[in-house]
Amino acid sequence: MSSGDSNVCALPGTPLAAAAHGLDNCVHCGFCLQACPTYLAMDDENDSPRGRLVLMRALLEGDVSPDDPDVGQHIVRCLGCRACETACPSGVPYGHLLEATRATLATTRPLPVMARLILAVFQQPAALRMSLFLARILRDTRLSRLLARLPGSAGFPFAMIEATRPVFDTADYQPQMNEGGMPVILLKGCVMSGLFAHTNRATQRVLAVNGCRVHESAGDACCGALHVHAGDVQSARSLARHNIIAFETAPDALIVVNASGCGAMLKEYGDLFATDPEWHERAQRIAVRVRDVSEVLMKHDGGPMSGRPLPLRVAYDAPCHLVHAQRVIAPPLAVLDAVPGLQRMPLADADMCCGSAGIYNLVEPGLSHRVLKPKLDNIAASGAQLVATGNPGCIMQIGAGLLRSGSSVRVVHPVDVLDASYGASASNAPTNPTAP
Repeated sequence: MSSGDSNVCALPGTPLAAAAHGLDNCVHCGFCLQACPTYLAMDDENDSPRGRLVLMRALLEGDVSPDDPDVGQHIVRCLGCRACETACPSGVPYGHLLEATRATLATTRPLPVMARLILAVFQQPAALRMSLFLARILRDTRLSRLLARLPGSAGFPFAMIEATRPVFDTADYQPQMNEGGMPVILLKGCVMSGLFAHTNRATQRVLAVNGCRVHESAGDACCGALHVHAGDVQSARSLARHNIIAFETAPDALIVVNASGCGAMLKEYGDLFATDPEWHERAQRIAVRVRDVSEVLMKHDGGPMSGRPLPLRVAYDAPCHLVHAQRVIAPPLAVLDAVPGLQRMPLADADMCCGSAGIYNLVEPGLSHRVLKPKLDNIAASGAQLVATGNPGCIMQIGAGLLRSGSSVRVVHPVDVLDASYGASASNAPTNPTAP
């Protein structure tokens, strides 16, 4: 339905109706097709961005019903990677349209039980802490590695937990704090604090080495990305309000994020509250302060400080919500290039989705694994010892796939690599990747 169409909207007052103007940008050129992982995996136009946009317009014009199971299936199958936005010459805001469509469908088509359970856990801090604690027990006792051998989709979640094991055995060096440095607050995150606490500590050290003054946050919560991607906007707004209040306690500090999905969500808090006059301005003030950690490190003399050489072959895989949603491309490469002796290996289709997509790999495991397979093949062809990527979901997804394929390649956050180089400079600590 074009903005000038005289037809009556079949879904007035819905999130999709509010976002409908974005549909007018699509000229059906098809450039999005080869950028779409689900289209490449399924060869079905309905499972392409262009096809889904047609379905969205059909919903608005009343040609199909929101409770049509086929429509719901094609919308649910989308990874939300937003690679189509990068490929689109017309500027279609596909990510926002997808979220608006899912929020609209959620009123008539309940989420699967698995999705509702996972989202409920992430909304309850006590339940989330307990779940992540149990995951750490599985990892630390090596049970996750044993259970990862279970056949089919049953073993994959345990392989994901095993993939969170720290790669580097680096001394916990303490860089000197720069009291006059740029003030920053690190988003602790939920999965990051629960399963990647070593990366959070590495991020704090790397920021300090590069002249930042790192403050503790005032108790941030889950960013809400998983909920908004699933169409649960109200829960996402509830979590976002908590974070807005927490970050307002240090109004002069940049908000640094080391999880690209969370960073994209925080940068779009203003959009999340676009129809809420009470919170929109406050959300926007938070959003403009958000930076990926690699962006902050680029502010210092054109790139991060160098450490001691690490003779490693590393391939970089670009997280979708860093390269497509935030359009942050060069800074993560600069983080890796700041490590002397590191050889950055070319990785084919490094900007293609790995199939993680939040909770997608848990609710759509079959298609998720089909999307992951080309990524694993390209990693094997790269000759890399490590894959660096800046999102916990990607680390777990790719790491699990590599583990179950019998590969010795490990997955690590770029900041962990730089931190290992700094740690070696500080204390001659061992910096070779630990055994899987």
